[in-house]
Amino acid sequence: MNEAWTWRPLGELFEIGAGKTMSAAARNGANKTAFLRTSNVLWDEIDLTSVDEMSIPEPELSTKLLRGGDLLVCEGGEIGRAAIWDGGIEPMAFQNHLHRLRPLMDEIEPRFYVFFLQSAFTQLGLFEGAGNKTTIPNLSRSRLAGLSVPQPPLREQRAISGALSQIREAVRVQDRSIAIAQALKRAAMRTLFTRGLRGEAQKETEIGPMPESWALSTIGECYEIEQGLSLRGNLASDAQGTPFLRTSNVYWGEVDLQTVSRMRIDHVPPDKLLHKGDLLVCEGGEIGRAAVWNGEIETCLYQNHLHRLRPMDATSTHSRFVLAWLEEGFKQRNVYEGTGNRTTIPNLSRSRLAELSLPHPPADEQYETVAILDSIDQKMELHRRKHAILEEFFRALLHKLMTGEIRVGTFTRAIAT
Repeated sequence: MNEAWTWRPLGELFEIGAGKTMSAAARNGANKTAFLRTSNVLWDEIDLTSVDEMSIPEPELSTKLLRGGDLLVCEGGEIGRAAIWDGGIEPMAFQNHLHRLRPLMDEIEPRFYVFFLQSAFTQLGLFEGAGNKTTIPNLSRSRLAGLSVPQPPLREQRAISGALSQIREAVRVQDRSIAIAQALKRAAMRTLFTRGLRGEAQKETEIGPMPESWALSTIGECYEIEQGLSLRGNLASDAQGTPFLRTSNVYWGEVDLQTVSRMRIDHVPPDKLLHKGDLLVCEGGEIGRAAVWNGEIETCLYQNHLHRLRPMDATSTHSRFVLAWLEEGFKQRNVYEGTGNRTTIPNLSRSRLAELSLPHPPADEQYETVAILDSIDQKMELHRRKHAILEEFFRALLHKLMTGEIRVGTFTRAIAT
């Protein structure tokens, strides 16, 4: 740790308050007050997507309310997770599984301690075992108050928290950009699949409105459909065997190869090998989830819970257009609601898949549609890469600032140049 810093128990720097316990009376009482749970407190972020309410008696209410600038620390869950309440909603209370910390002196910047706790708990292991070892580990008030924390000069606390806050805000900008791009793609898909690109009049079909010139086909008319191999005890426990894909490898528009299983098989059937450009569709799990295989592994099989679709005529059927339509049909419009067999585990059989209707515009319009959606995907991927780089930068800088490997003055001068 930074040898220039002095260290003190956290309870000497902050008053630590206890939240209100939820009970049947609090749940059903009158004059309810909004309150935060541990699920609302993320690292350096308060999530207000879902805020609960409970009734708190008037004599007790003043001790359970938050003020702007309060530091909230999770007692359970991810022990020690912390964020600052900005006072954006009033009144706002807090539950007993959160600790509320208020500075006891002026020389305290609460956000510095958010970042210190994040480093201490997630990187440095300083408070390993700080939680009570009960059935559900938790960080009691007395344990929290006894944690030894640094007290740098106020100016340094503010400089460190300011530098780290700038990076966290840059991460949030990328989060918002990704969300905007996702919303744009959803809107674009809805428009492209109902109105097309040629300004044509629309016609009503069993899968919704579409341009008049578009044909309505079935998957079975456009694709040769094969189902993969059953494991039947052939799963390889080591690096030997032939790689194969499961439904867990197939996400919407993406094949995840971080974990690829292998299968022991004496003879590899040619029709069970994947070719670049094959469309993979999940039989179970999230029924219909699909991705195009890009051929990253030269010899790759697929399990029987995946359907492999190969175009009968690649010049008239663009698999990435069909992939985009399946995402629209299954996720947005629910036009295939109930297509899975209603067994104990619902699944999309080969015959049901072959019967699914899909729009079939002219080939050039399919390619143009894919190009538009690709441009949005590329924008989204750019923001995801920026997000990942900023997250890694934040973790590295957090570690270096909290250990004193670099001083904030050095960092800010480097940024300025």
